Amino acid sequence: MSHLTYGLTAGVLFGALSVALMLPMSFPDRRTALTAAFVDRFAIGLVIGVVNLSWPGWLTGLLFGLLLSAPSALVTKTYGPILGLGAIGGLVIGLVLPLAVH
Repeated sequence: MSHLTYGLTAGVLFGALSVALMLPMSFPDRRTALTAAFVDRFAIGLVIGVVNLSWPGWLTGLLFGLLLSAPSALVTKTYGPILGLGAIGGLVIGLVLPLAVH
């Protein structure tokens, strides 16, 4: 699998997981909240998949998971869940990357 294909796949899966976790919650503008969550998590998967750093995959994933989650956490003031899921998702995506990309 190419880096781009992995990034797109990881992004879609992580975005879908985030939306699924948010479905039971209520929001003033539900459609916007779910769309924003999907795009935010999709970007994490895509960036981790295509970035070419000489760091270990887990570190790259953790860094970009936290970095790309930070704006949403700051705007919503929901730091723990947003940064936690971003860190865990980024870490997993970064760990799987070397196994999936050839």
